[in-house]
Amino acid sequence: MKKLSVIIEKNLQVKKVLALLILTSLIYLIMLGVTIPLVSTYAEELKLLDMMPMGYDFDDVNALFSALGPKGRNAYLYNQLPVDMIYPALFGMSFCLLLAYLLKKLNRYNGKLFYLCLLPLFAGFADYMENVGIIVLLTNYPNLTSGLVPITAFFSLLKSGVTTLYFLILIGTFILLGIKTLKK
Repeated sequence: MKKLSVIIEKNLQVKKVLALLILTSLIYLIMLGVTIPLVSTYAEELKLLDMMPMGYDFDDVNALFSALGPKGRNAYLYNQLPVDMIYPALFGMSFCLLLAYLLKKLNRYNGKLFYLCLLPLFAGFADYMENVGIIVLLTNYPNLTSGLVPITAFFSLLKSGVTTLYFLILIGTFILLGIKTLKK
């Protein structure tokens, strides 16, 4: 863990953190503004699996994939998911560095709070596992097995839970930094 801490600390320059955050945001905006709406046009008002933070079950997956039809499933597989294979790494790196940078400003980087910086990396890993599960589900449809759906849904829930926890911690860190700045 010490090596990882050193690697992260070496990358805590404002320009580097901002560049990664901007790139991450651009990829996210592409997904929100282009690829997700494209796939959603086929979904008959059903949410995509990536957009179901409370999870889903076998019937939800069947209903969505049936509504999408071949063109929608193709758009999901070849438009949305390739972009979503870039996003988790960018999210993990940029938000890991952002929290590390803020903790460094608070003189709290060295210690147990460092481990909080790893939350975006775990969320990114869960997002990759979710994406792999969705790819396998899409490529095997309509021959879905009931075992893969709960595993994929678990990673969707894990991604959502860890991301929510991270952003609550990030907001708290910004508040603490604001208080520290106002006290000066």
